[in-house]
Amino acid sequence: YVCSTWGNNHFKTFDGDIYQFPGVCEYNFVSDCREAYKEFSVHIQRALNSDGHPEIQYILMRVKDMRVYLKPNLIVVDGRIVKTPYYSSGILIESDEIYTKISAKFGMALMWNQQDALMVELDNKFNNHTCGLCGDYNGIPIYNEFINGDASYNSITYGNLQKISKPSAKCEDPDETQALPSCNEHRDECQRLLTSPAFADCRLRLNLEMYIQACMQDKCACNGKEDSFCLCSTISEYSRQCSHAGGRPGEWRTQNFC
Repeated sequence: YVCSTWGNNHFKTFDGDIYQFPGVCEYNFVSDCREAYKEFSVHIQRALNSDGHPEIQYILMRVKDMRVYLKPNLIVVDGRIVKTPYYSSGILIESDEIYTKISAKFGMALMWNQQDALMVELDNKFNNHTCGLCGDYNGIPIYNEFINGDASYNSITYGNLQKISKPSAKCEDPDETQALPSCNEHRDECQRLLTSPAFADCRLRLNLEMYIQACMQDKCACNGKEDSFCLCSTISEYSRQCSHAGGRPGEWRTQNFC
């Protein structure tokens, strides 16, 4: 099972909920939250880049006693810059021009495109044991993330709860009362892009509607800007998730598109 975040602050939990959370603090993305022994944690921090688009600035991962700090084109393990491939005590770190990948023997894989998109895959022995923006991995959507006991949270409230409190941090919590626009005028275009023949092998593997909604939110947020971030980030994620689910997406990028 995978949890991912991409593009315009979209998140998909292990249990399959897709939501948007525009926070720019450091957050618990996914951690082992058992009481006694915590095997790992992954924190992320986003910020707006020079184009005004959200990008992941850094990822901080702890595994047992090892600390891994990732920035674009930089990997630091326990305070030392390392070259890839790097292997130490059951952790393999690899990188190429696009992706940084970390595989851990205990049952975790992390993949980051060094920009907006991060995907973490976890062994199902962590069912019901995780916390963070990725949710509790109990196999049931909504429960314990957006409904807890008698309380129900919106996605902004839920995201704000995952903030790592640091005395030095200067960052504002996103406003919990902000409603997201409906963006229906973009439905036809998003549906057309995501049902193109290149994705024929993906239709039955993924929940198409979730990605259409994410694409619609992207188009809204970009206010008519046609840059590749606005157009392509959700389609790229759909393609990655399709491959991950065993599908074979065709060649959807063209000279003039993405």
